[in-house]
Amino acid sequence: MNQSYQFEERQYIGTNKSTLSLRIFLAIFCFVAYNYTDVPEVNGDLLFFLGVAILVISVVLLFVTHIHTRITSENILLNGFWGTTAVTIPLSEISGVEQTAYSTYFINNPVYNFHKDGVIKFYSGGKEAVKLTMKNGSAYLIGTHKPEALLRVIDDHIKGVRP
Repeated sequence: MNQSYQFEERQYIGTNKSTLSLRIFLAIFCFVAYNYTDVPEVNGDLLFFLGVAILVISVVLLFVTHIHTRITSENILLNGFWGTTAVTIPLSEISGVEQTAYSTYFINNPVYNFHKDGVIKFYSGGKEAVKLTMKNGSAYLIGTHKPEALLRVIDDHIKGVRP
């Protein structure tokens, strides 16, 4: 079924700066340890191939979709990667929407459908998020690289403006 979306965004798991930095640091450590290994034939080759494997995995993760956010005329659809359950948020149940910072922490882990303190979080990377308050009191925090566009589409729907 071909359906038009009012908003669509893909966030990739490999673009999270904190985990990417960690993988690059581990690869550099492996290459430095390989360089200073006394007997390179025994352990050095293992360190070299481990560093290369970490870099290859980092490149592959740049193309793995972590969160696919789409907005139709009735719902917000959030799909994760591989076997995660798709989350559907009805637009008619949203009572309020606001743009906010995702977190005050410097390093944030990617999460999908993470329930904490009454807030359901979706995050891959970046600093910005859109907070949805539902009529039943629950809240969704959706991290996005396009907060203004996502906020505008949801806000227009709440106000009754149909595109």
